[in-house]
Amino acid sequence: MNGIRNALARLPRLDLVGGPTPLDKLERLSTLLGRELYVKRDDTTPFALGGNKVRKLEFLAADALKAGADTLVTAGAIQSNHVRQTAAVAAKLGLRCVALLENPIGTDDRNYLSNGNRLLLDLFGTEVELVPNLDTADEMLAQTGERLRHEGRKPYIVPIGGSNALGALGYVRAGLELAEQIHGSGQELSAVVLASGSAGTHAGLAIALADALPELDVIGVTVSRTDAAQRPKVEGLVERTLELLGRDSQALPKVQLWDEYFGPRYGEPNAGTLEAVQLLASQEGLLLDPVYTGKAMAGLLDGIRRDRFVKPGPILFLHTGGSPALFAYHPAKWTG
Repeated sequence: MNGIRNALARLPRLDLVGGPTPLDKLERLSTLLGRELYVKRDDTTPFALGGNKVRKLEFLAADALKAGADTLVTAGAIQSNHVRQTAAVAAKLGLRCVALLENPIGTDDRNYLSNGNRLLLDLFGTEVELVPNLDTADEMLAQTGERLRHEGRKPYIVPIGGSNALGALGYVRAGLELAEQIHGSGQELSAVVLASGSAGTHAGLAIALADALPELDVIGVTVSRTDAAQRPKVEGLVERTLELLGRDSQALPKVQLWDEYFGPRYGEPNAGTLEAVQLLASQEGLLLDPVYTGKAMAGLLDGIRRDRFVKPGPILFLHTGGSPALFAYHPAKWTG
């Protein structure tokens, strides 16, 4: 663990998160389900209503400043949590932000198009460019960066989700923070469950916990892809992040994925998602979102019902944020 800490310390990082986020027990839900549940509250990070992306931006934004950038360029869905936090960090640092936004569910619902995260982008002064899709996002971001350079600006490309090796370091660091909290709690947890999307959070956490708590299962619930499509993304990012840390990339941590809960597609909640959001709100006063954490919690709940957690002991849920997206979905969605 000290080897990873030393490697992290050698890389530039902005302190945007501050102290550790809370590790709380979900008392009422634990009683209801007959299994102890804890939550790591990364929804409480301090930027723009919270969320996990700011941990990645600690490293990415530091690199942008080092490069002399004046504009952060990124991309995502109209209701992207990542774009929202990137825009907030840009505002904090006095940088401009250009965001390429797609409408992944093809809706013309006014709430989705203008409320929630999209509303916050306007408040942060984001330069929004709507695009038909982000199927070739890396190429589109590169082209946008080149255009901005021709205009005399100094762009820095932040990948979708902040999920490259440098961004994933944010969750290597968070994983070490979590391991200390688990040790301090005296609990022997059986598994950590999280949403697995652009893969940076999953990859970074898997690296840190494989080093600090190797017996702890790290289960990623996919939010947009099958196991076959998601696994190469996570494993490839794990390998590149280990290389950046100067660690042996041959000893890859085991990647566990559950892919039964993301349908019908990214950004569109299913019945299990709605049940999970309602259950956590009504039992714990805890807000999930309909894109990431709602689907991940649906997987956790179903895993308990089906005895999918093979090891005894409490289960931890990584709450990666996203609650602003609740305001982008029509209330009828929550009443069936």
